[in-house]
Amino acid sequence: MPAFKSPIFKTGVLAGASLILLSACTGGPAYQRPDVTASATALPATYKALDGWKVASPGDLLDRGDWWTLLGDPALDALVAKVNVSNQTIAAAEANYRQARALTREQRASLFPVVDLSGSVTKAGGSASVNSAGGSGNAARYQASLGASWEPDLWGRIRQGINGAKADEQASAADLAGARLSMQGELAVNYLGLRQTDVELALVTRTVEGYQRSLQITQNRYAAAIAPKSDVLQATSQLAGAQAELESLRQTRAAYENAIATLIGEPASGFRLAADPNWSARVPEIPAGVPSTLLERRPDIAAAERRVAAANADIGVARAAFFPTIGLSAAGNTSGTDFGDLFSASANTWSLGLTAAQTLFDAGARKARVEQARASYDASVADYRQTALAAFEDVENQLTAAQALERRQALLKTSSDAADQTEQMLLNQYKAGQVAYTDVVAAQASALSARRALVTATVARQTTAVALIQALGGGWQAAT
Repeated sequence: MPAFKSPIFKTGVLAGASLILLSACTGGPAYQRPDVTASATALPATYKALDGWKVASPGDLLDRGDWWTLLGDPALDALVAKVNVSNQTIAAAEANYRQARALTREQRASLFPVVDLSGSVTKAGGSASVNSAGGSGNAARYQASLGASWEPDLWGRIRQGINGAKADEQASAADLAGARLSMQGELAVNYLGLRQTDVELALVTRTVEGYQRSLQITQNRYAAAIAPKSDVLQATSQLAGAQAELESLRQTRAAYENAIATLIGEPASGFRLAADPNWSARVPEIPAGVPSTLLERRPDIAAAERRVAAANADIGVARAAFFPTIGLSAAGNTSGTDFGDLFSASANTWSLGLTAAQTLFDAGARKARVEQARASYDASVADYRQTALAAFEDVENQLTAAQALERRQALLKTSSDAADQTEQMLLNQYKAGQVAYTDVVAAQASALSARRALVTATVARQTTAVALIQALGGGWQAAT
């Protein structure tokens, strides 16, 4: 009878097939993404601040694009490019992602057999070692062995571990995207703050020059006995206050510049960013039809959801401990007094082994580990829900702020224009001796305050746009 039809062969084939089928089994619960709300309350179909937005499930793999280019500032574009390369927070997140990928490969390697090869050469000598010719000598012995062991994944423990490691890897990838988005946003906010300070410095500098002219006017009028000494004192005080404000703005600008240096991975002492007193803010328009599907692109939501999947896989790993552990092993050994004997069939031995182990009593330790895994899963679900709910709150707040700031900027523009006209009118009237200098001082202070409030509101619209982009997880351009 041919060997391939023997009962032993058939039994081996059936046993191997059974192991393969059993190894495909998984002992963990089937994973299903949890709902965002724990109650029966359904997610709203739209955001309160905008109509026509719909809610979708997380999908963090969508490309966000270079969202900062919406601000239309080449200098900012160049700085963001440096952040992406040299920021150390991003570098740490990238290293953590590489570590998570390596852990996944390590888990996957457990599916395959482990093969070991070893060899040795030993010599023994002494007065008892006498060769056939009657002389003494050393006896050498060569030995080599090849062994293999494999634990078939009968109950899905290894596969559940792989699933958990893969989910952790995906969560780490989302953490990397979140770190990158956070650092880009932080850089943008610091850059906008620096540019706002540049504009305010230019504004206050011009105001100081105007106050110096006003002081000269009051001094001339006082010298001509037309104005009292108090006018000169008021003008002097107002000028000194504006000059002190310049010093405060210079300090603020230096702090922004140092923060930017740290974000791009450069020492603050050697970093300089040229001032741009003529910088103008560009506020990106928010398309009215932006769908809330962009909320699915938030990295923190994606990371939280993947950690739920990892916790679910941990339950399967804990459950697998209730089943026996099966191991297969094979070994081959060869030895001889000459190196050539290692390849002689008469010097070879081999062995095959099957081991099984089952814990019969552990005082409830395995059950406790399953309960721990379930509790960890419940905690990760709660974290996921909280992250998603906070994301909805964040988007609503930024949308409301964007709309309010747009209206506020228009009102402040009207206020600033009126204050400028009032300042000029009262200054002309003072020169003509029609009003007291206190009226001029009040008008100048009001005009400066209105100008700075307008600049602040304009930049606030930009920073709110950046915050909204971050709340949505990135840019909203359809092409990306």
